[in-house]
Amino acid sequence: MLSTSELCHILESGFLPLSCVCSVHPSGSLTIKIYDADSGRVDLLLTGVSTAELTSVRDISNLIGELRTELRAGRRGFAGGFTNYAG
Repeated sequence: MLSTSELCHILESGFLPLSCVCSVHPSGSLTIKIYDADSGRVDLLLTGVSTAELTSVRDISNLIGELRTELRAGRRGFAGGFTNYAG
C-alpha cells in the first residue's frame, strides 16, 4: 500500500498542464482540487475521497483517468461530488 504522501504526489502530477492539490483530512479522506494556476479557475473539487481502494499505482491511474474524463465532459464535482470514491 502506498503512503498518503505518495498517493497525493502521484495525483498531483497527473493533471498537467492543470495544477492539482491533494490534501489529507484527519479522517484519512482526501480533498482533490484541480485548477488552472494562471487564472485560478477551479475545474474540479472533490471532497471526502476514500483512500481504501487506492492501494496501487494502477488504482490511482484509473482514478486520474476517470477524473480527466469528468474534466473533458465539463462536469464539476463541487461540494462533495465523488464523496467516498471507491474506484
